Parts: sequence; C-alpha cells; structure tokens
Amino acid sequence: MDRRTWIMAPFTAAAALLAQDKPAAEEKKLSADELKDLLEKKDVFILDVREPKELEELGTIKGYVNIPLDQLEHRLSEVPKNKLIITA
Repeated sequence: MDRRTWIMAPFTAAAALLAQDKPAAEEKKLSADELKDLLEKKDVFILDVREPKELEELGTIKGYVNIPLDQLEHRLSEVPKNKLIITA
C-alpha cells in the first residue's frame, strides 16, 4: 500500500462512521483547483481523523481539525452540520 493510500484509509473510515443511520452523502473526488476554490470560500470543514502517533510521524495540516477516529463518535458535536465536510 503506498503512503497516500495509507493516509486516506482513516478518512474513508471516518466518512463511513459519519454516514451511519443518515442518508448517504454524495461522495465526490475533488481536483486540486476545486478544493482550492472551496477553501477560499471557507464553506468547508476539513476533518483529519489521524491518531496522535500519525500526526507526529507525518505532521499536521494547517486549517484541518483533528479528531482521532476512535474519538469521532463521541465528538460529533464538534463537526458542523452546515458546512461541506471534507476528509483528507
């Protein structure tokens, strides 16, 4: 498994967790330009579900909110309901 796949796996799992018992959210892959446009509009919430050890190894990303995957179910109140949620 390459590094990008390894990094994206927890985000895919988080998306599945967030979608439980709710209507399926539309899934779309974004181009770099599309993501840039969304970030400029500030209409998005970027959720980083990596664990602390992963943050130490790979670093953090400015503007992303980290909620480790094993804590997500108990911290859903921190995820806004009125914004597009991007897991990256």
